[in-house]
Amino acid sequence: MFSGIVEEVAKVVSIEKEQDNLHITLACSFVNDLKIDQSIAHNGVCLTVVRKTGTAYTVTAIRETLIKSNLGRLQVGDLVNIERSMLLNDRLDGHIVQGHVDQTAECTAVEEADGSWYFTFRYDPLQGNLIVEKGSIAVNGVSLTVVNSQTGSFQVAIIPYTRECTNFHRIMLGTTVNLEFDIIGKYVARILQSRCQCS
Repeated sequence: MFSGIVEEVAKVVSIEKEQDNLHITLACSFVNDLKIDQSIAHNGVCLTVVRKTGTAYTVTAIRETLIKSNLGRLQVGDLVNIERSMLLNDRLDGHIVQGHVDQTAECTAVEEADGSWYFTFRYDPLQGNLIVEKGSIAVNGVSLTVVNSQTGSFQVAIIPYTRECTNFHRIMLGTTVNLEFDIIGKYVARILQSRCQCS
């Protein structure tokens, strides 16, 4: 379980393909604090530490993860938003994020707004996901508030700190990002769908 508050931006130092799996090695400042089997969110995707050295650690993304997320597009040198799992006695500063990416979206606009930025994303609404105006969404693992929700698109407003301290400063027109929709909204959508099927 995560909160969508990015701890650090890690750099991809190597990528190794093994059959349908992708072993991704990243460097970050708290490698020495990590342990094997630990869960870390990578651009919002929960992955397990399988190997570590003094300066980097490795996680493995399987085929299902690569299909549903943007991790298969990573290249050496790319920056990845990372967050360790929440502590039960800690504050929930963002919102409840499971680390289970629902689908990807494409950035269709970036607008500067007197010191802040608006990012617009287009996604496939036919996958049954629900976005609520002023509701929560995780974009590349960052907990954000939805604005200007439309069918198949939405915007988020980014403050300078978030832009500088996450990989949002590298998101531009055409960039693919990971989306995790609000867990409460997903349950509501599922309940409504079940009721429609029963009636």
